[in-house]
Amino acid sequence: MSYKIVNKLGIDIFVWGDVDDNAIQQMATCSVSSAAKHTAIMADGHLGFSQAIGGVVAYKGLISVSGCGYDIACGNMAVRLKIKADFVRKNIKEIMDKIFSEFSFGKGGTNSKRIEHALFDNPMWKEDPCKSVKQIAQDQLGSIGSGNHYCDIFIDENDDVWAGVHFGSRKFGHVVASHFLNAAGAKDDIFAPPCLLKEDSDLGEQYIRCMNLAGEYAYVGREWVCEAIAGIMHTTILEEVHNHHNFAFKENFDGEDLWVIRKGSTPLHPGQKSFIGGSMGDISVICQGTDNDESLASLHSAPHGAGRVMGRMEAKGKKKICKDPNSPDFGKERIIREPKITKEMMESWLKEKGVYVCGGGVDESPHAYRRLPEVLKCHEDYIKILHTLTPIGVAMAED
Repeated sequence: MSYKIVNKLGIDIFVWGDVDDNAIQQMATCSVSSAAKHTAIMADGHLGFSQAIGGVVAYKGLISVSGCGYDIACGNMAVRLKIKADFVRKNIKEIMDKIFSEFSFGKGGTNSKRIEHALFDNPMWKEDPCKSVKQIAQDQLGSIGSGNHYCDIFIDENDDVWAGVHFGSRKFGHVVASHFLNAAGAKDDIFAPPCLLKEDSDLGEQYIRCMNLAGEYAYVGREWVCEAIAGIMHTTILEEVHNHHNFAFKENFDGEDLWVIRKGSTPLHPGQKSFIGGSMGDISVICQGTDNDESLASLHSAPHGAGRVMGRMEAKGKKKICKDPNSPDFGKERIIREPKITKEMMESWLKEKGVYVCGGGVDESPHAYRRLPEVLKCHEDYIKILHTLTPIGVAMAED
């Protein structure tokens, strides 16, 4: 047994790996409700908004808006491509530069190519809050976003080439989450109790419909980007692995239908495949779930990545413009907090690994994350690694 059971606030929490106590405390707060039937946190777990990232809770009859979070249906997609690894290695700079120039990276970015899709015919777009953000959603479909969202090119142990992407429902998901959090009177605090809606209430039913639409939107966006990457590389897709990791899934355990809320956790039922991404310069994996008691203890869930070990401000430091007219530094940037990671540190790591990177700030450096192999080792009793993906090209939003 590679997990431990931690009792906090009278709640038994199944914990993999060395997770900070504040994240475990968040999971306990999320599980105080009598409707919470099971609680777990993966080895990449860390502090999130209300529910810890890497956290999994199953509720009877309730759905958690804060558990799904602001980036509804954020997820990973990996595709195996019909192209020679040697060719990709020789041309990785040209390939990544084209990916970086053709796709939209960054907060608020829109896609320069208009995607017409049947999902915009859904009648939900005529209802609040979807109607207020439909135009932005159409403009942003197929854009990547900021933070740890990416397009990567990998080579696996068989010398096969893979492309991987990570992003969610963009502004659309954020508007949906904000609307229902406000409607439910939720507190805007990182340690706030979960915002739980009854599944059969008017608000709960509305949220479920909007959440599902955001899920479809995210799927379409990631599929479009992967197809476009294949087009850039003049090849075709041979295999795909695709999962949400910020979502509420209706699943049956011991004869009960439960809402399983996975926040930064990948569904991994027995036989199901998943793509788990590491940090830039670190490996990612294609894995498959196995059928045993440990898988059940995790609610058939897995880590979604390596997990942060330091916050963004801690990694890159913090600067502030001096606004004191009597100061000699007036109008200049002053360092409020020294960075723990420098650009030189990040570039040295990537050079050693042989990874070509477009964009990416020091807050996304491998130094800010756990090592994925160490995270996965905590789950090795039920996660079967099918392919180890070594990155050779990374594209992310610039700092």
